[in-house]
Amino acid sequence: MKILKHSGNIVDYSPSKLKQSLLKSGASNLEVDALLNTIENQIYEGISTKQIYKMAFSLLKKASHSHAARYNLKEAIRLLGPAGFFFEKYIARIFASENYQTLTNFVLQGKCVSHEIDVLIKKDNAIAIVECKFHMGIDANSDVKVPMYILSRFNDLKDKNHTIYTRMDIISKCWIVTNNRFSADAIAFAKCSKLNLLSWNYPENNNLKTKNDTNHLYPVTCLTTLSLAEKDKLLVLDVILVKEIVNNSECLERIGLSSNRIKNVLKEASELVEYI
Repeated sequence: MKILKHSGNIVDYSPSKLKQSLLKSGASNLEVDALLNTIENQIYEGISTKQIYKMAFSLLKKASHSHAARYNLKEAIRLLGPAGFFFEKYIARIFASENYQTLTNFVLQGKCVSHEIDVLIKKDNAIAIVECKFHMGIDANSDVKVPMYILSRFNDLKDKNHTIYTRMDIISKCWIVTNNRFSADAIAFAKCSKLNLLSWNYPENNNLKTKNDTNHLYPVTCLTTLSLAEKDKLLVLDVILVKEIVNNSECLERIGLSSNRIKNVLKEASELVEYI
């Protein structure tokens, strides 16, 4: 059976790929097999991957809110837009979980011009800039022009004293982070230029997806028991991660949730970050 991808390409339907993505949600083999059976009875020649995703998400949500939330991770990260401001905060949280000191929305004076920096990180006395490239489009990739441009900014900032933590700080490293993917040329150029990349699927074993699953760094936009407006209100309150909600019902009260809804949200949040 042929299906239509977001890119417009037509490919063969792969039940094994769908099964693997469903298993990563935390659903059991038995649950996934039942879901696959239901899906395969409803799909048809030429169906889009978007429709299959919606079908799978709906079925997972009926079985378990937390499973659906995990399955919805990529879309949840996209919901940190459209401007990308909350994506920058989310990336800062990821580095903080790995024992970096972090600062967001910082301005540094380079040799030639000043630069607005998305995130600054420090660990073991090494300071790096982190540039975040947020894409609303599902298939939008960061091509080679992105690391080429950011390298020029990094070169203007490095080897110059800055007043950040002390008056003699040096910027010695540079990261580029995107919620989607980097092109092959972008990766090759970054490697050659000694720039660090982080995307949805890169590096292979230490990317946004694996960091989330390993360290339970799910954004609040994952939660299926909240409306889009309620998620936005939490982001404005600087509640970025699901784990920041656990044992903290005050932020849910502040956005106007009833006691019964707070209970449901906390249940999903606890299951999602495995604090049970």
